[in-house]
Amino acid sequence: MNNRKFHSNERRSFTKTSAAHQGNRRNRFNQSRKRRFAGKSIDITKFVNKITAPIAEEKFQSKILFADFPLDQRLKINISKQGFKSPTEIQEKTIPLILKGQDLIGLANTGTGKTGAFLIPMIEKILQNPREKLLIIAPTRELALQIQEEFRKFCANLKINSVVLVGGANIRPQINLLHSPHNVIIGTPGRLKDLVNRKKLFLQNVTNVVLDEADQMLDMGFVPDIRFLLSLTKSEKQTLLFSATLAPEIEKLSNEFLKNPVKVSIKTRDTSECVDQDVIRIQRHEDKIEVLGNLLSENSFQKVLVFSRTKHGAEKLSKALFHKGFKSESIHGNKSQAKRQKALQLFKEDFIQILVATDVAARGLDIPNVSHVINFDVPATFEDYVHRIGRTGRAGKIGSALTFIESR
Repeated sequence: MNNRKFHSNERRSFTKTSAAHQGNRRNRFNQSRKRRFAGKSIDITKFVNKITAPIAEEKFQSKILFADFPLDQRLKINISKQGFKSPTEIQEKTIPLILKGQDLIGLANTGTGKTGAFLIPMIEKILQNPREKLLIIAPTRELALQIQEEFRKFCANLKINSVVLVGGANIRPQINLLHSPHNVIIGTPGRLKDLVNRKKLFLQNVTNVVLDEADQMLDMGFVPDIRFLLSLTKSEKQTLLFSATLAPEIEKLSNEFLKNPVKVSIKTRDTSECVDQDVIRIQRHEDKIEVLGNLLSENSFQKVLVFSRTKHGAEKLSKALFHKGFKSESIHGNKSQAKRQKALQLFKEDFIQILVATDVAARGLDIPNVSHVINFDVPATFEDYVHRIGRTGRAGKIGSALTFIESR
């Protein structure tokens, strides 16, 4: 690993948005958090699942190839260049339906290939009719940028352009991008709404909408923003909704904006059978950070994602670990987009050992070879727990998830 110090003490760089807009977002988020913390606490036994070896699971074997889909040959070549020959289960079941123009609800866990499931047919649709406009709404900046990265790979040399509109980054370059030709808009709800209110973004020509990780957008209080944005798009459009769960509010949203949607579900279980799960009990006299530091010093803790419940807590913990000699960085909502992307890239490329994050990193992000997930703070819901530990134990490898439980 590189010995260079990567931790930054620079202050947060604020995007210039109206105080009222910021206040409304904060109130919605706080109300959402209150809802999530209400009710009974999670049963501790759900954090324990001891395994000794990877459990052989029946892998999905597609009976068709991407070459068999009715796609433009140039798109097929780009798919092949990415090393994809056969579709995943969600792709096999949804791509033909999307190509037929049907609205769709896709229920699938992260890591199942759902980004390709909606990008591939939507790119085909644009190739067939360059006047098609696509709006993709994602809950976090990281996921929006990850979708953009995958989009660019599939669209190499196809002359289909996209713009990414996310908070935490300078709004002026994004406004300038909107003046350039583009068929695809990828963005987070808050920034999209801000640009609409500034009369810089116009959605009346949008003919296709994708709502990715819809349940997380519900958790983050974005449903009112989504309703507002969708109300501005064409009444006759194709709408796709992807989610890990179908909460009542999400189902209500789908009833409002999707027309006779087909529901495709490939969810098989709540937690990965390849993740060894256990708890670390912290006694009253013990220092949690000291306990964490001792764990991280063990050789098996090679690439560790540590979750904190709050932005302030994530930053404080990352700095404490850095001062203890660990190569650590943080990722949370108070950091600028550039700093978040830099921290994530350093972690992906193994320049740092530890990434301390809020739940912003729990969904949709593809981070290879995470050896351990540590819940320094107990997650707000079991659903959050499932998404957190889903960052490890991937590609048939055994991962480890540890949850700190404080004695009372």
